[in-house]
Amino acid sequence: MIRLENGGVYLVNNSTVIPDGPDAEKRLVQETGKTVGKEAAGEETMAYRILEAHNTSGNMKDLRIKFDKMVSHDITFVGIIQTARASGLEKFPIPYVLTNCHNSLCAVGGTINEDDHMFGLSCAKRYGGIYVPPHQAVIHQYAREMLAGGGRMILGSDSHTRYGALGTMAMGEGGPELVKQLLSKTYDIAKPGVVAVYMTGKPVPGVGPQDVALAIIGAVFANGYVKNKVMEFVGPGVENLSADFRIGVDVMTTETTCLSSIWTTDEKIRSFYAEHGRPEEYKELKPGAVTYYDGCIYVELDKIRPMIAMPFHPSNVYTIEECNANLMDILDDVEKRAQVSLDGKVDFTLKDKVHNGRLLVDQGIIAGCAGGGFENICDAADILRGQYIGCDDFTLSVYPASTPIYTELARNGVLADLMTTGAIVKTAFCGPCFGAGDTPANNHLSIRHSTRNFPNREGSKVQNGQIASVALMDARSIAATAANQGYLTPATEFAGEYRRPVYHFDSNIYAHRVFDSHGEADKSVDVRFGPNIKDWPAMSALPENLILKVVSEIHDPVTTTDELIPSGETSSYRSNPLGLAEFALSRKDPLYVGRAKEVQKAQKAIEADSCPLEALPELKAVMEAVHTQYPEVGKGNIGVGSTIFAVKPGDGSAREQAASCQKVLGGWANIANEYATKRYRSNLINWGMLPFLIEEGQLPFKNGEYLFVPGIRQAVLDKAAVITAYTVGEDKLIPFELRLGDLTDDEREIILDGCLINYYREHK
Repeated sequence: MIRLENGGVYLVNNSTVIPDGPDAEKRLVQETGKTVGKEAAGEETMAYRILEAHNTSGNMKDLRIKFDKMVSHDITFVGIIQTARASGLEKFPIPYVLTNCHNSLCAVGGTINEDDHMFGLSCAKRYGGIYVPPHQAVIHQYAREMLAGGGRMILGSDSHTRYGALGTMAMGEGGPELVKQLLSKTYDIAKPGVVAVYMTGKPVPGVGPQDVALAIIGAVFANGYVKNKVMEFVGPGVENLSADFRIGVDVMTTETTCLSSIWTTDEKIRSFYAEHGRPEEYKELKPGAVTYYDGCIYVELDKIRPMIAMPFHPSNVYTIEECNANLMDILDDVEKRAQVSLDGKVDFTLKDKVHNGRLLVDQGIIAGCAGGGFENICDAADILRGQYIGCDDFTLSVYPASTPIYTELARNGVLADLMTTGAIVKTAFCGPCFGAGDTPANNHLSIRHSTRNFPNREGSKVQNGQIASVALMDARSIAATAANQGYLTPATEFAGEYRRPVYHFDSNIYAHRVFDSHGEADKSVDVRFGPNIKDWPAMSALPENLILKVVSEIHDPVTTTDELIPSGETSSYRSNPLGLAEFALSRKDPLYVGRAKEVQKAQKAIEADSCPLEALPELKAVMEAVHTQYPEVGKGNIGVGSTIFAVKPGDGSAREQAASCQKVLGGWANIANEYATKRYRSNLINWGMLPFLIEEGQLPFKNGEYLFVPGIRQAVLDKAAVITAYTVGEDKLIPFELRLGDLTDDEREIILDGCLINYYREHK
């Protein structure tokens, strides 16, 4: 089904894979009649060519990328534009789309959501952008329909910014990276590795894109096989997949922790662009005659079966057949894993979902950028036609990904078919992906064709004793389960016919509703502010010496951004940095905010030129210990703040708030064994926080203890590989080592200046 190559491979004519090794050169000569160098062959990937076309550094080892277009949604665009405004924004230099698909429903009352939408519309007018009103389209579907282009690059402030199936290299990053593009700066990365995803065969009926994606995620997430690399989809199997199917696999590549993705393109992709009125955007993409990849994932499409990702991670995968055959053993394993994620704070079991030896789920959802595609919904309707979901606990909601899709479903009768079964069809909305829509009841299990199933993604509040859970599945098996009134069922058991209606895109829907400035900025338009839209607080530059208090210690194998700053109703404060910060780590460590704010009193006293020891009396003993070895440390050369330790923080969302909330509460650093994603580490850096690394198994401090990092400013300036820090004991300092990892010169300057806003003020 899925196999990983142990090393690099050569791909000849997009058909023959030759593993790198002693016989590789001989086989290449047999296949091509010539020898090909590895470096030259590595430049034949589609990814290399696209990156080269967008690189401004003149050096393909250290890239400085300028993107063609950008896209954000209403959890992120206010903070991005506010940061850019504070840094000197005059005009959007490239097309920038502001969609309103995350906070289309008001979670807490008041005017917060609509105020942000009006802020977005006014900014699109003033700075020359594009504004997509609520309920029109989820962010990624609009980008596929109206932004993507062959050989282009798009940057988005949502982690699932993936349009590789359409020949577009797209990346999801934290807001500050978009700010850099708005200020005509660059996205700076080392040249990424490229891994081939070599597809053969054709999916059997009932297997959908989510099944293929989950199978791949299960094979590569834990071992980091594609971490921060580009996944390049090649091989003869690609042509057997429709455009919608490829899109459905592609969007889930984010859950592998890869950097981006790109696919070979063909007539099916040409037809996609033509149907959406943009035939000129099609570009044929394929690897060179001989191409070298840093690894290879072999995907036998015909051997993949309906999959389920059990709570609480997309990589916790089984076939549905396997799950049904070994149900109690698998549920036992899921419950044990859950105790790690939930810290034992709430009783969690799925065994009470077993009825007559089968798993009975409570809710089905087909939604968003992953599930809300036209083909997914039409196939689900075919499976459900003539069936009823029943009148017990089980419910089914379907969210088409855009109004054009919704309209076509109404015209071809699929909408009526679905509603007749008892399903509810709703407008384009990302809420089910982050806990703001279709929240299940306590102890319920939801099966979803969406992107993630992390803890709290369905609306749980563990601290209040409320827990529900999500399993990820394909729309087809969700429909088969719904037809069975909630009993877990693979879609391969459906023996009926898939009608596969043809899709017709109605361009008038957007033409008469979406505001498009066509790149023209109108400075006569005033930006519209609501009372919840606040400026970023002032942030200090990195001091010469730093005292840190550890205020949270997390030993989970992976810590998600949802655990660092919960999604759901908390995001209503997304435009209010201090208001949102009150929720930081609230579902993982409810005491974090209070501890951090207590420490922050000392830094605020320093900034006000008053005595930090009076603001934080416990600091007196810390300073006495510091002075035993560093008597010169004191007024004018020290800063005080907080830090957290986590084994591997930052998996999941691109939301910058996972870092910025810590910063506005006085956080100066994270300490980790490794960072789960590049984007979370970049968020830390862009908010002036030190992304410290410490060797696994070496933790010379614990929660509540103080650390002293002397000469930290000079260490950053000197590009020190190893930084000596100290745990502050009673009247003594105990040394240990930290590292910062690779940092670009600009990243060092951002940290030294205290944050990206300060950096641009200093470097106008």
